[in-house]
Amino acid sequence: MGSIVQNPYAVIIANGESCSLQLTTKVLSEAAFVIVLDGAMHRFLELNVHANVLLGDFDRNDHAFEELKERFPALEIIHTPDQEATDFEKGIHYAEQLGYEAIIVLWATGKRADHSFTNMANLIRFNPSLSIQLVDDYSVIYRIPKVFEKYFEKGSIVSLVPIGKVEGITTENLKYSLTNEALELGIRNGNSNEAAASGIVRISYQTGEMLLMECHD
Repeated sequence: MGSIVQNPYAVIIANGESCSLQLTTKVLSEAAFVIVLDGAMHRFLELNVHANVLLGDFDRNDHAFEELKERFPALEIIHTPDQEATDFEKGIHYAEQLGYEAIIVLWATGKRADHSFTNMANLIRFNPSLSIQLVDDYSVIYRIPKVFEKYFEKGSIVSLVPIGKVEGITTENLKYSLTNEALELGIRNGNSNEAAASGIVRISYQTGEMLLMECHD
């Protein structure tokens, strides 16, 4: 697992592939607020850990309400029937409304490829002041600003993923360096780059939107 945002942060439990119990409990134990999306409620119930809010359109899982209310009497249930937004988007907006600027989303990848892809791509739709990380057992995925700096150990895998076309990219301390170059999703990607030495990696770009993926096997 890569880096995790600083406290206080909210956690959203989505409906993708479940992360390991070790990772899930670690992230939840340090969370200030936990939102469970309705598609994940049954698997989340099996963990028997605390959550603050259950959120979604509840178009498939109404029969679970009584069990939820019995086991978690303080759990707030929020019905969000708007079909123009996904439960993932609703969860992010709800956390933002509560004042959280740091959000970790667990179980947002794996299982359905369409959901995984749109969850990643949709990161660029949210307020850029938010720090949103999609975290699973192998990756930490987040949007980066036009100028980004972070410490990495030598050999750390750093994948630059353009959403659409990104131009004017210049990097420092990456094995495969870029100097005022362009990446375009599906045309030229920046997968599997790595830190050339332990220290600060710097990435800057002029136009477009880009995600960074910290990955390990």
